[in-house]
Formats: sequence, structure tokens, C-alpha cells
Amino acid sequence: MKNNLSRVIQGCMNWGQWGSKLTADEMESLIHHNLEIGISSFDHADIYGDYTTEQEFGRAFSNSGINRESIQLISKCGIQYVGKTRDNKLKHYQYDAEYIIYSAEKSIKDLKADYLDVFLLHRPSPLMHPDEISKAVEVLLNHGKIKSFGVSNFTNSQYELISNKSELYVNQIEFSLTHNNPLFDSSLDHMMTNKIMPMAWSPLGGIFKNDNSKNQRIHLLLDELAIKYKASKDQLLLSWILKHPSKIYPVIGTVKKERIKASFESQKIELSEVDWFRMLEESLGHKLP
Repeated sequence: MKNNLSRVIQGCMNWGQWGSKLTADEMESLIHHNLEIGISSFDHADIYGDYTTEQEFGRAFSNSGINRESIQLISKCGIQYVGKTRDNKLKHYQYDAEYIIYSAEKSIKDLKADYLDVFLLHRPSPLMHPDEISKAVEVLLNHGKIKSFGVSNFTNSQYELISNKSELYVNQIEFSLTHNNPLFDSSLDHMMTNKIMPMAWSPLGGIFKNDNSKNQRIHLLLDELAIKYKASKDQLLLSWILKHPSKIYPVIGTVKKERIKASFESQKIELSEVDWFRMLEESLGHKLP
């Protein structure tokens, strides 16, 4: 896969009904803002906003006058969400070939996009079968509906199960300073070994959400480092992720223009190795072995 994704990706989960409830004009303005500062990749999933956010984004994108080739669109499928727009009685996962194809085509239609740059299985299902999934992927690739295929929230073994029949390029996982398990459970090692692109959702973790001893320790260090690097705390948290050799692509969630710009500029921060380990140590609450 020729990777043309921006290193910082704009997540759109909070754009619609599940978050800021942006108007079409506000969405259009944010799309332009992202492109102007250098963020050209937008991360979606069919379920966002109870299956409504992709449609809202699509209307804004259609009105924006932006050329399709100027942006990259990522979407995900597979979660059958219990909400108001579908008659689901129970949250579950669905990965038969017919449904995967339907989901991709619906996202393309809703986003007014012609194709998806990256299409992901949103979460693993105990009932997923690699042969069934590969049938859908082959159709979507052959018809130019998707440019590349991947997964989200998959373990190493689940990734291997699907990649046995379908060529995968991406695994989007939860990763941050406060959710650093992938450093130690071989997830990032596996991606580096197999040349898999890691994307990280919730890259700021729970730093600004929870008041606990871990976050208090981290904030004290970030106060010091913010002065040293002339950077905001969220920039330091992103620079910590960007320093990892697996070349992680953080998916940011903010809709505030100044924070989006700051997130993109976090790439300029040259975090020292010692400070990287200091941040990790404060998150772990103990010295490394």
C-alpha cells in the first residue's frame, strides 16, 4: 500500500451526535482547517453518531469543494449497535461477506466519497471466519471501493487469523501514555516485525479525564517538561507516541481548531530518550526493571 496518510489523523467520532453535534457549516470549516494545517486523513466508523455522522460529514465534504484525492478517508464496520436507527436488540458483531460489502458501500455513499482509502474491521468477533472476510475484501478491492484493508482492536493472533487470507496493512489500537499495554504485550513488536501500520485511538488517554494518583504524577512531570520544550501537555503526550519506532499514527479526537493545530505541530517536538522514559515511569508508578 502506498501510504499517503497524514501522520496525525483527525478522528470524527465526536463531530456528530456522540459529541459536539457540529452543524454542516462547522464540519465544512473543520475539514478546511485540517487541510490548511497539514492533516488530510479523517477517521470514521459506520456506528458513529448512531450511524449518522458519516452522512453529516459527507454533506459537509460535498459542499466544501475539496477534491476527493486531497483527503484520505478511513472507515470501520462490523459493530451492530443498539440505537435508534437500526432494529438491533443486542450489541453484536457481523462479518459475513455480504454485510461487509454492504457496510463499505454504505459508508462510501454516506461520505460521498467514491472509495475508502482504508477500511477496517472495527472489533474482532468470536464468529469471524477469514474465508468469509476475504471474499468481501477481494470484491471491494477489485471494484476499487477500497484502497487498503485492515483491522481495529485486534490481538496479534486475531490479526494473524485474518491476514492468513487477506492482506492487511493497519491495526488501530488503543494506545497512550496511560494505556501503554501495547509496549509490553508484544502488540507493537508484532506490528514492526510484520510491517503493519499502527494507528492509536484515544492517544491522550485519561490524563485530562480522571483525577487519580497516576495522573497527578504525570501532570507534575508534564508541568516541568512543558517549560523545557515550550509545548502544551497534549503536545507532549502526542510526541511521546510519535517517538516510538513503530511509527504510530495518532487519531486525535478534538474539534477545537487551536488544539488540532497544536496536535499537528507536536511532530516538531524532539522529545529526548530520557524524558520519554521519565514519562513512562511516572505512568507505571515504578522504575523499569
